[in-house]
Amino acid sequence: MRRLLLLRHAKAEPGAAEQEDHDRTLTERGHADAAAMARYLKKQGYIPSRILCSTSLRTVQTTEPVLAAAPAPVDYLAAIYLAPPGRLIALAQDAADADKVLMLVGHNPGLEQCAALLAREAVKPKEAHRHDVMEEKFPTAALAVLDFDIANWKKLSLGTGKLVDFVRPRDL
Repeated sequence: MRRLLLLRHAKAEPGAAEQEDHDRTLTERGHADAAAMARYLKKQGYIPSRILCSTSLRTVQTTEPVLAAAPAPVDYLAAIYLAPPGRLIALAQDAADADKVLMLVGHNPGLEQCAALLAREAVKPKEAHRHDVMEEKFPTAALAVLDFDIANWKKLSLGTGKLVDFVRPRDL
């Protein structure tokens, strides 16, 4: 079994004309939401064995409280910055077999589309509800947790992940 944690960066300052998008920082609410999500990850036992994080400042800042709550090796990858879903899936497929719980910290719309593409059709009402909430909106600092019945990441394929959790900061 493999578990994929997809975490969207927390709320960031709006971009200014003189500021690069890549260098946008988290707002006060963003920092609070990232810390709340880190506590939730630890409480639920969603402990990543490896984190793949975009190099943007807002994703790095979102990852910091996660690392404080659940230390894990982190790879900061420029390829995740504003990545389309296919690139995110390819990065997951290239993950080491030793990393049974992989976290990607990235951006929308790619992260939301990645979760939707990987999630299977809902089997039970609770799973269907999670799908509905996720499809409604994948807000900042939201987390999708997908489980895959696969032996290694190379076998990761579309429509095969069980959406075991979807949580937004306002749910905490």
